[in-house]
Amino acid sequence: MRLDRRQVLQLTAGGAAALALPSVGRASEAPLLDVATIIGGFAAGGTVDTLARRTAHELSGMYARSVVVENRTGAGGQIAVQAVTRSKPDGATILCTPMSIVGIYQFTYKKLPYDPVKELQAVSLGCVFDFGFAVGPAVPESVTTVKQFFEWVKQHPNQANYGSPGAGSAPHFVGDLIGRRNGVPLTHVAFRGTQPAIVDLIGGQIPAVSGPVGEFLPHLKDGRVRLIATSGTERNKFAPDIPTLVEQGMEGMAFSEWFGFFVAAGTPKNIVDRLSADIAKALKAQDAIEGLALMGLEARSSTPEEFAELFAKDTALWKPIVEQIGFTADS
Repeated sequence: MRLDRRQVLQLTAGGAAALALPSVGRASEAPLLDVATIIGGFAAGGTVDTLARRTAHELSGMYARSVVVENRTGAGGQIAVQAVTRSKPDGATILCTPMSIVGIYQFTYKKLPYDPVKELQAVSLGCVFDFGFAVGPAVPESVTTVKQFFEWVKQHPNQANYGSPGAGSAPHFVGDLIGRRNGVPLTHVAFRGTQPAIVDLIGGQIPAVSGPVGEFLPHLKDGRVRLIATSGTERNKFAPDIPTLVEQGMEGMAFSEWFGFFVAAGTPKNIVDRLSADIAKALKAQDAIEGLALMGLEARSSTPEEFAELFAKDTALWKPIVEQIGFTADS
C-alpha cells in the first residue's frame, strides 16, 4: 500500500487554481466573526499545534477579529474531535487534525464517540508530510540504519518497543509495519502526541519513536535524537541525508499523511467556503510557509470538495492496512 505526497498534490492542484479566481459570492457574504477557536488534539509544540497556531495568526483579522488555539489532549485526539462535533455549527469552532484521527480510527474503535463522516464538514487541507523513525540514547550511536536497529533489538529483546503519538494513529501503524517487515514484532507505547514520546526517547525510557518527520527536526542537532529513516517515496526535503524505508530494502513502505481543517456538520456553505478561502490565503503567507517548514510540514490548501474527496480516498486506503495489522483499540 502506497500513500504519498504526489496523490495529495494531484488532488489539490485544481483547488489552488480555483482559489486564485474571484471569490464565490456566497463566501463573501459570510460575516466576520468576533472570535474563532482552532482546536488541536495534541500537546503544544508539536506539528498539529504548529499548523493550528500559524494558521490562527494569519486568520486573525481576516476570518475573525481574533482566532485562538486550544489544545484538547487525550484519547489520542478524540477529545478535540468531540469538542468540534458538539459545537454550534457556525464556523466559530474549527478542528485541526491528522487524517488518522478522523479516518483510521473508524476501523480501530468499535465505539468511536463521533461519526467523522456525518458529524464533520471538510473545510481545507492544511499541510502534507512524511513520517520518520528515530532512535535515542538507549540505542548505541553505531546504530544509524533500520537494519542495524533490528540487529541490536534482537540482542536486546527487552528493548523491542517504540512510541508514537497515539494508539491507532498512522505513526503507530508505520512503526508496527517496520517491525513486521524486519521480522521483529515491536511493542507499541502510546503517548499524547509525538513530543511527549520524544521526551521519553531523549530520557532513554524508550529506544525508538515513529512520528512526523518535523517533530524530530528540532532535536537532531545535539545528537540525542537520531533519525534513521523517513517514509516518503523519495528523500524528505527537510532531512535529505536520511534514507527512506524503501531505500533501506522495504519495498512498498512509502507513507505520507496530512493535517486538515474541519467544522461541525451543518455549518452553512457560505461560512465553509469563506473559511476555506481564508485558510488558503493564510497558508500562502511567507511567514506561515517558513514556520511550517521548520517543523517539516509543506503548506497545502484545497477546496472543501477536494478535501472531502481526499479524506474519503485515504480512509479507504488505510482500511486494509488496519485489517492486516489486526489492531483494535477496544482489545
